[in-house]
Amino acid sequence: MTKPILYDYYRSSAAFRVRIALNLKGVDYEPVSVDLRQGAQKGADYRARNPQGLVPMLEMNGMRLTQSLAIIDWLDTAVPQPRLIPADPAGRAHVMALALAIACDIHPLNNLRVLNYLSGPLEQPEDARNAWYAHWISEGFTALEAMSAPRARRFLFGDTPTLADICLVPQMYNARRFHVPLEAYPTLVRIDAEASGLDAFAAAHPDKVAPAA
Repeated sequence: MTKPILYDYYRSSAAFRVRIALNLKGVDYEPVSVDLRQGAQKGADYRARNPQGLVPMLEMNGMRLTQSLAIIDWLDTAVPQPRLIPADPAGRAHVMALALAIACDIHPLNNLRVLNYLSGPLEQPEDARNAWYAHWISEGFTALEAMSAPRARRFLFGDTPTLADICLVPQMYNARRFHVPLEAYPTLVRIDAEASGLDAFAAAHPDKVAPAA
């Protein structure tokens, strides 16, 4: 495998997921920062590479892969070990359900585009925007805690990290950034701490990859 290029933004939770997955797989990559705050993702050069104008994007061998879960699914096939998505159908379905509960039901409502639209065209004040954020985190985490608790072990599914944990840790980071109370989610808090203690997760943390001031 040639060295891939990861178009990244340090606080993007979707890009955070891909950084974790690359680290778990032991894949070295070249990061290229796309500053979402400055609107770099809307530039013509980046749009020509990725028409959605989003991060992450993984570029290698003439391929341009977009959407974090699609990138991780490809990576799990291209670099089979350690496996991030279970091979057995029931396990795969459970892990995908947990991952999608975050990536499809929580994250899209709270990403930067939505928050900017709330505070910009809709002219919502900061406290209303923060209340919006906390509401969708709390609703999503309540369901995720109930889905996870009966089957969780060291991680959300078994004793090694999966796609579900890769999605959980960035979302927990965002929840803390917005001061969302987490006491009602003991399973999620425990597993977030367990995963965050691994080098692959710690090295992908926004504080570790933030551009120099």
